[in-house]
Order: sequence, then structure tokens, then C-alpha cells
Amino acid sequence: MLLSLQGSFPSAILALADGTVFVGNSIGAQGTTVGEVVFNTAMTGYQEILTDPSYCQQIVTLTYPHIGNYGVNVEDIEADKVHAAGLIIKNLPLLASNFRMSETLSQYLVRNNTVAIANVDTRKLTRLLREKGAQNGAIVGLAAGEAVTQAHIDAALAAAKAAPAMKGLDLAKVVTTSASYAWTETEWKLGEGYGQLDNPKFHVVAYDFGVKSNILRMLAQRGCKLTVVPAQTPAKEVLALNPDGVFLSNGPGDPAPCDYAIAAVQEIMAAGMPLFGICLGHQIMALASGAKTFKMQNSHHGANHPVKDLDTGRVSITSQNHGFAVELETLPDNLRATHVSLFDGTLQGLERTDVPAFCFQGHPEASPGPHDIAYLFDRFTALMETHKNA
Repeated sequence: MLLSLQGSFPSAILALADGTVFVGNSIGAQGTTVGEVVFNTAMTGYQEILTDPSYCQQIVTLTYPHIGNYGVNVEDIEADKVHAAGLIIKNLPLLASNFRMSETLSQYLVRNNTVAIANVDTRKLTRLLREKGAQNGAIVGLAAGEAVTQAHIDAALAAAKAAPAMKGLDLAKVVTTSASYAWTETEWKLGEGYGQLDNPKFHVVAYDFGVKSNILRMLAQRGCKLTVVPAQTPAKEVLALNPDGVFLSNGPGDPAPCDYAIAAVQEIMAAGMPLFGICLGHQIMALASGAKTFKMQNSHHGANHPVKDLDTGRVSITSQNHGFAVELETLPDNLRATHVSLFDGTLQGLERTDVPAFCFQGHPEASPGPHDIAYLFDRFTALMETHKNA
């Protein structure tokens, strides 16, 4: 936060489970929040990040030093509310300005009851998280005029240490839709806003494990009329809709406890239905195929991750948001690697060799982030086209 603004915002505390404490200023709601503290290296897109359901029960640290300079608007959201448990930034700029802006970041955080802290040394925090890995933390936003005391710090530390570990948490059923719905909105264009799909070519059933809206828009842009279904929808109900393909969305938490989704995907693949998974959907497809997943020491969150396509040699800069990954050594014979991360060599893409199914760990819809790997959506529509004409 700019020094001139410090007196305008109440004090706040960030405490980590290892005992580290930062004192800054509250720029969001008053109160306490807990979650797994992670860092994201994207330079833009804080509104999309905050509303990404994959950040459920995670406190996001943004490494870019100036956050909030273009405010927020009513269009750049990925879900119907803020899903991140909290926000940590360095500087809140003095002014926010953009022709699409409807309110400031601070106003948005308060309105959405999101606890957030600024004036934190995010370089130090990021180094700590890189060395020790993601860990639980707590942010305490104090009331105006309230001074930080040792009792506040002790309470923040206790809250951080009491927060549940991410491993073993099934959060897909927490963030999923409560009922099925149709989706026909297409991608945003300057001066036009979002469009509508008029002449659908495919019908896709999308499992909502925490789906981002821009994924649905990019599918609709390619001629897919979507029926979005809750995470625990049985495979027989999906197949009864007679879709041209099935999509498995992104989402938060550990994929291993999602036994309902794993079982459904096994049935869908056994039926020979074209299938495409992203992020948590990638991990669930891998588990349904017999592979295993693991909790990463350093999770991937950012918009600058290089990924190599093993089939073509093409390198794409991608958007990433995941704390679990698929173990390469556990791939069965009918599941082959198609993409790997050039940061740490972890698996980024998989394809079944016996049924029409493939998946990707990162976010090809890139909201925020680059669009280098959006060709995967075209691969999915081509797969459905081939299957329809077979």
C-alpha cells in the first residue's frame, strides 16, 4: 500500500502455521479467515483469481507489487462470488482507473465479505512459501482504530495452526452447482460484451467441480451447447442426455476423495464417450484410469508457466492453478503423457490410447493469462466431430 494511505485503513495481521507473523493494513472485510496460503505470479487478473472456485479455502498472495490499479467490473468474474478465502498484496495504488471499472478493489472485497491484507512484504512471504511449501495461515482484519496486540497475534497464530490441511479435502462438492443448468454465453469482445451461441453444433455435458465461466464460454464459442451438472451426478444420468461429449471442469481440493466423480468418469470412458478434462478434471480422469496423484511441495499458481507438447515439441506459456499433480510413474499402459511442465517436469497432459479421452492440468481458457494452449478446445470439438461421423 502507498505510505500515504496507511492511515486510511485499519490494521491487519497475517499469521502462518510455522509461527511467521506479518502486520499490515486491512483492505477488505473485518474479521478472521483461514486457509492454505499460496502465491500467484500473474501480473493482472486479480478479479478473475479471487472468483476462481479452485481457490476455495486458499489465501492468495499476489507477487506483483501493485494490485488494484484498474479496479473491478461486473464482467470479469469467473463465478457468482469470491471463492478465495483471503487476499495478500504489497501495494494498493493510490488511484484506480479503467473505462470498465465499477468499483475499487477494496470496495469489492468489503462488499463480498472477503478479508484481505496489504502492506505485506510479499517477496519475503513468497520466498518462505517456495522454501517450505504452501502452508496454512490466517488473516485477521481489525476494526478501525483498533491497535494490534499480542492477544490478536496469538489468536491469529492459533487460527492458522487449527486450519484443516488441504490433503484429503473434497471441496468439489462444496463449490459445485446445486442444480443442472444450460449455458450458451460465448466469449467477450471489446465494444460488444459477451455473445450468445445461436446455432449449436455439439451438445456437451460439463461436470461442475468448480468450473470457471470462461471455460464454458470458450466451449460455447466453438459451437458447444452446454448442460452443466452437479459434481455428484451419476454417469447414467449424463449418458441419458445423449451428449456428443463430456467435459470435466477445474475445481479445488484433493482429487483422491472424489470417489463419486472417479466412478462416474470410469463409466463414461467405458461407454466410449469423447471426454476432455481440465485441472481437477485432469486429475480425476487420471485416477479413473488407474494412475495416482500427490500433493505438491510447491504448487503452480500463475500465468507464465511453460508447458511442452510432447507430440509436436511446441512450447506454450500457460495459466496454472493447482496444488496436486498426477504421478508419472503410476500411469497405466493405456494412459500416455502428452504435455509436461518445463518448470519442474510434472505432468501437464494425458491421453487415453483405448478410448477418446484426454485432459490437461493447466488452464487453456487462461482467465487470467495467455491463450497459447487454447487449441485444446479445438482438439475436443474435433474429437467429437470424428466420433459423430464414425
